[in-house]
Amino acid sequence: MTSRLTGMACLRCAEPWPVAEYEAGCPRCAAEGHASNLRLTYLPGERGASLPYPEALSLGEGGTPLVELPELASELKLGKLSAKLEWCNPTGSHKDRMSAQLIARALDRGAERVVAASSGNGGLSVAAYAARAGLSAEIATTEALPRVYRRAITAYGATLVSFADSMVRWKHLAKRVGEGAFAATNYMVPAIGTNPFGIEGYKKIAAELAAGTMPDLVVMPCSRGDLLSGIRLGFEEIGAGVPMLVAAEPFARLERVLAGADYREPFAGDTAQASIAGSTVTWQAVEALRASTGRAVPVDDGAARAAQSRLAACGLHAELSAASALAALAILAAGGGLAGRHAVIVLTGSGSRDPGDSDMAARPQDEAAPDGALAQPATTGVSPQRTDPSVQQRENG
Repeated sequence: MTSRLTGMACLRCAEPWPVAEYEAGCPRCAAEGHASNLRLTYLPGERGASLPYPEALSLGEGGTPLVELPELASELKLGKLSAKLEWCNPTGSHKDRMSAQLIARALDRGAERVVAASSGNGGLSVAAYAARAGLSAEIATTEALPRVYRRAITAYGATLVSFADSMVRWKHLAKRVGEGAFAATNYMVPAIGTNPFGIEGYKKIAAELAAGTMPDLVVMPCSRGDLLSGIRLGFEEIGAGVPMLVAAEPFARLERVLAGADYREPFAGDTAQASIAGSTVTWQAVEALRASTGRAVPVDDGAARAAQSRLAACGLHAELSAASALAALAILAAGGGLAGRHAVIVLTGSGSRDPGDSDMAARPQDEAAPDGALAQPATTGVSPQRTDPSVQQRENG
């Protein structure tokens, strides 16, 4: 772990905490019936985006291409449009950036098993990086997981456990964590998001974008906001300003929260955009949009398919969920609303193994939150005593 790491802080209440695992998110917020993830804090002085484990075991993740799309820019009346090809990461998605840091954290904590709930990309990535580190991995999925993912995940030696209902996977992960496993995905209700150490990996996307011409807006697919939050934190740490962040979602979730709904409510919907499906919203996603004066744009499957076809005509075959980023951008750009602006769309996965559009049976079961989940404090995990920053630095320096 880098010696520059000083502690952690809540994204909602800003309460400082020592470096530890907070399975239930911020203990103060959890005690009040809220659910909020934390961020890592570092000593000042180093330029760029910091990582908790800069020497983590790597498969070559990061440094993905940024491809210019002048034809689409002209159609949308944009000044410039770029596509960040995150499918060029080793296992084919943006998840590799997070998995490298998560597995490093698991090793640091002495874990022998890593568990994750996944509809495809995340589980595949965790399985690969766990294999690289010599850790056992167990991926909890639904019975609809396409065969292409099943073959790939098991090829890495990971165990697949299938459930008929998506939310049951989270209960399974909670049980495994109680037995000593390291959780590589969210499993709490209300949802919190992934371990903050993993989310740090996404800050490097912001750093790579900021190394060129800073965009005016960055559009990405969004479910629980790990990617969204990581990119926001990266831009903030770099200090060159935060572009407007836009979350493309398959049905109104974040949009409703920004309009006044409680983020802890369930937001049910049906979609073929399997990688960003689900009924839960996280505070980290809400906060990232508010901090960047951003927007949440619902994109139905028809609009996502049209965007997928348009990208293919430019030589880019994106996963349906990833193509939603272009569809969301088109909605915002309608009528010349983004004339002259520079936009980046983050294409998170390739269409060559799309779990939603190529296999309609892969639509995940609706993730309805249990009764009474809205205001119940999260209870899993240890809640260390709060400390002032000086004590945190002394304990973790």
